Amino acid sequence: MLVHPNIDPVAVALPPFSIFGLRVHLQVHWYGLMYLLGFWGAWWLGSVRARWPHVNWPRERVGDLLFYCVLGVILGGRIGYILFYAYDPEGRWLEWHDPATVFRIWDGGMSFHGGLLGVITAMLVFARHQKLGMWQVADFAAVVVPVGLFTGRIGNFINGELWGAPTSLPWGMMFQNAPDNLPRHPSQLYEAALEGLAMLAILWWFGRRARPAGAISGLFLVLYASFRFAVEFVRSPDKQLGYLHGTDWFTMGMQLCLPMFAFGAAFMWMAYRRRPAAA
Repeated sequence: MLVHPNIDPVAVALPPFSIFGLRVHLQVHWYGLMYLLGFWGAWWLGSVRARWPHVNWPRERVGDLLFYCVLGVILGGRIGYILFYAYDPEGRWLEWHDPATVFRIWDGGMSFHGGLLGVITAMLVFARHQKLGMWQVADFAAVVVPVGLFTGRIGNFINGELWGAPTSLPWGMMFQNAPDNLPRHPSQLYEAALEGLAMLAILWWFGRRARPAGAISGLFLVLYASFRFAVEFVRSPDKQLGYLHGTDWFTMGMQLCLPMFAFGAAFMWMAYRRRPAAA
């Protein structure tokens, strides 16, 4: 049995000071640093990918795309959490009575699927502004996104949140914030390995050659949906939702992954029917 290191979620805390009569306490959280590290990693990998002959993007375009996607991740992730997770099994909203909740990202609560929708919206706006094809932008971004998924899951692990179900396996881990004293699956690390490292390796390899437009984006959706669906079997469901549809295993994460897998498979099928190569 392993024990979670119980890392202080605050990486840096500055001494309190006053400004305009207000007492200010500035803290930098590890979770926020993991987001910044993920954004930087995506920019760096994107800069490398931009130089590949079949991509041939100007370097400044990578930074511009990142700016749009950062907004999509933060706004989409927060709104998605409120829409998908901030209610109980009877459908009663837990937070929507206070619209300002959407801006309180420091209170926690970010949804990958909401962030994905936010990034798709951002890429649509970016593609139109840059006069690029949507698939050209999406296929470029899909290759580098997993680095952010990796750092985000490491942030979840540092916070000791989103732990897995109880287990008797040798690598079961004790989490201080868990509601019992049972060793649990470190599901954050499973997701970091699968949604982060494994997806990055597969998509990086797949994107090394020109592929039909939409094929890389479709593979991204298929891989994420498959890996996330698998990990959900050993991840504890969100406490306010529990298991869905009267089951003792089906979670909201699984439900959101099903259409994601279907769209990804459809995109790949259509891409290879069309066959013109893209980045």
